[in-house]
Amino acid sequence: MDPETSRILQLRQALHEHNHRYYVLNQPVISDQEFDFLMRELQDLEAKHPDMYDANSPTQRVGSDLNKEFVQVAHKYPMLSLANTYNRQEVEDFYNSIVKGLHGEPFDICCEMKYDGLSISLTYQQGRLVRAVTRGDGVRGDDVTDNVKTIRSIPLVLTGNDWPSEFEIRGEILMPWQVFERLNAEREAAEEPLFANPRNAASGTLKSQNSALVASRHLDAYLYYMLGDNLPCDSHYDNLMKAREWGFKISEGMQKVNSLQGILDYINLWDEQRHGLPVATDGIVLKVNSLRQQRALGYTAKSPRWAIAYKFKAERVCTRLDEVTFQVGRTGAVTPVANMEPVQLAGTTVKRATLNNEDFIRSLDLHIGDYVYVEKGGEIIPKIVGVDIDRRPIVATQVRFATHCPECGARLVRYEGEAAHYCPNDSSCPPQIKGRIEHFISRKAMNIDSLGPETVDEYFRHGLVKNIADLYDIDVQQINGNGNRQKSAQKIVNGIAASVHVPFERVVFALGIRFVGETSAKLLARHFKTMDALMHASLQELVEVEGIGEVIAKSVISYFHQPENISMIQRLRDKGVQMSLSEEQLQGASDKLAGKSIVISGVFARHSRDEYKQLIEQHGGKNVGSISGKTSFILAGDNMGPSKLQKAEKLGIAIIGEDEFLAMIEE
Repeated sequence: MDPETSRILQLRQALHEHNHRYYVLNQPVISDQEFDFLMRELQDLEAKHPDMYDANSPTQRVGSDLNKEFVQVAHKYPMLSLANTYNRQEVEDFYNSIVKGLHGEPFDICCEMKYDGLSISLTYQQGRLVRAVTRGDGVRGDDVTDNVKTIRSIPLVLTGNDWPSEFEIRGEILMPWQVFERLNAEREAAEEPLFANPRNAASGTLKSQNSALVASRHLDAYLYYMLGDNLPCDSHYDNLMKAREWGFKISEGMQKVNSLQGILDYINLWDEQRHGLPVATDGIVLKVNSLRQQRALGYTAKSPRWAIAYKFKAERVCTRLDEVTFQVGRTGAVTPVANMEPVQLAGTTVKRATLNNEDFIRSLDLHIGDYVYVEKGGEIIPKIVGVDIDRRPIVATQVRFATHCPECGARLVRYEGEAAHYCPNDSSCPPQIKGRIEHFISRKAMNIDSLGPETVDEYFRHGLVKNIADLYDIDVQQINGNGNRQKSAQKIVNGIAASVHVPFERVVFALGIRFVGETSAKLLARHFKTMDALMHASLQELVEVEGIGEVIAKSVISYFHQPENISMIQRLRDKGVQMSLSEEQLQGASDKLAGKSIVISGVFARHSRDEYKQLIEQHGGKNVGSISGKTSFILAGDNMGPSKLQKAEKLGIAIIGEDEFLAMIEE
């Protein structure tokens, strides 16, 4: 073996060990810089020796930015859900049912934390990770192996040599609190919707088809159950202790008890201590420890009889309401915010909570100085759920919703059928202007990724941009500082220039017309085909577009009745921004699928799922995510989910294959 090949194997072994020490044991022995040097050396050597490719090399953890479709895989062992209990009496009932089911035979219960994340099944062969599959419907799940390889606490190659030749280990993919809070802070700054909790954030991340994005989110994983034909022990607890030796991250809080009192003591302990954990938990799982006894107890149709989940109650604290302020978003929607005396809740300090709208405030009869009950429950975003009327000050001012915009002073309006109040001054209200520019440059709109919210704010404060069209007048000289930003300035100008090629549907969305989201923008663009036709559409013509209601139609008309918007669109047109569907789209468009709601399921050979979605919309159809009585048919590829198939058969919905569909639209 030549020296470079030998060095590759040596580096891989060393980096696997350093990963385990850092992400699982929390005991690093080298600095981050030293780790990076070793990783770079390995990357360079692997590039020189492509014949040494290894899917489980530490270099594969960085992920790829290439999109890919997930393939559905059948679980060897079904992934059933656990029965839930919410009180101590039901825990006692569970314990007594085990006593009865085992006919008095002694047994141990393994007590574990119930981590609040995304269930995952990992398969190892010869000590190497070969497949990672989500729970899915319990029978089949998505193969997310490439994404899971980016999670540093999951071993790609096991240590030791006493593992079974093949086994499955299950656990939970989690987003640590620290990562979650940083991610939400970034989304809040960009005025993007916040993730409600780390579970949603972890799930959304793992289902991303860009594994480089997954790698950047720093997910974590705890493993809690092993399956296979040749496991080391009959004891569930001992199997997990073995798994820890092989490199898996196993909870330090797991405990084996042999009495009901032991279970209750464990619940009492972690009801308090869970708040100090780095990841979200929502309860405790109780499992009969012996695998033999688990088999004897068996399963119900939905869950094992030998395990149960005890769910913690939603946490509630009481604190003083000091002030209600009002925030203005990019669409002009005004959101009331409760500013409270800081209080500890579920491991974090809470001092603000959203009050939703005027109706919500009235329902609580809120007064400044009130002591309010605040909960998080399963959601990270705090919410006020009640008021302690007995503690209300003698002199207290009732909270009233703002009548005027806190930013520009315009009188607020409330549209019929809407719960929110809006600032109508969208042409000169600063948060709306900046918000519309940030929306315009966002990924799903014009995708000018060289710009960000902070840069937009800087340009606005210096008078460089007052509306979205001003972006196209920016030159390098204006934004290169004292000459020390030349490279970044050129990148920004190039990014803006490249956005003129963004398709018309996204341009319509990017305009930020109130109530016009991504889907309705597509519907409008594909129906009217040009900006001029959309600008001059009547109310009747707009509501005739399937999926466009009167509220959206009136908002579109209002937008195009404002001279400043017409002027801005003309400036965009002059700069080359797309103002109509492309020739290719116009030639391929038809109404062959008009009025049809279509569900896509499975894996396809001739087009990707996204391409099929585009074809459906191009021919007048509507993509829907779930099956209902209104579904026209299902476009099905290989590995269609069994639950969807069952529901389709029950409702009598037609299932159409790839070739039949393409013949239908005459492609």
